[in-house]
Amino acid sequence: MKTILLAEDDLDFGNILKQYLEISGFEITWAKDGAEALDYFKAQSYDICVFDVMMPKMDGFTLAENIIDVNPECPFIFLTARKLKEDKIKGLKLGADDYIVKPFEADELVLRLNNIIRRAERSFKTIQQTEVLSISTYTFDTKRLVLNCQDYTKQLTQKEAELILFLVNHKNQLLKREEVLTAVWENDDFFSGRSMDVFISRLRKYFQHDPSISIESKRNVGLEFKVS
Repeated sequence: MKTILLAEDDLDFGNILKQYLEISGFEITWAKDGAEALDYFKAQSYDICVFDVMMPKMDGFTLAENIIDVNPECPFIFLTARKLKEDKIKGLKLGADDYIVKPFEADELVLRLNNIIRRAERSFKTIQQTEVLSISTYTFDTKRLVLNCQDYTKQLTQKEAELILFLVNHKNQLLKREEVLTAVWENDDFFSGRSMDVFISRLRKYFQHDPSISIESKRNVGLEFKVS
């Protein structure tokens, strides 16, 4: 049984959602505010987290930032009644796996949760097939999810590691956006595309210590991970 940490301050909505997810086969820990959710997360592990954005004591975005500090590998999604583009972009930058605007169909939420969990499990198995890769002057430890270059060390998230692995395996090739999205996100919709853009920006910063490595975008086509 997959475990979910649900953070939702609306008691009526939270109770209905908790019951529906339990009927759908999940084990639910329900926190009524962000601070309580963080305490739960520190006490045990979860397969995925579902956070409302607007909550007392600690909002969903701040909660996600703290969750990432504790365990950057745990996937999470946001639920919100706000349709602001700025909120969606902020959620993407934090590394959210999805951003769902209320009201929504409960069946759709269950489907998205199961897809994210399966994708995370497959990603972990794929990354673990190789131990240490050399990328010019960098080393990529796929077991520990660590990227090294001389005095620079970066602890990666699972999604970052999976994207790096895919790019390295297709280095010096022009890749269509759809190829990358299908391989790493298993979806090429708008949300996944914006999420990929955020992750590509991160990787450019991680690899900036070696000028022989670059990630070049080809407008309306795709991108190329260049290693000279």
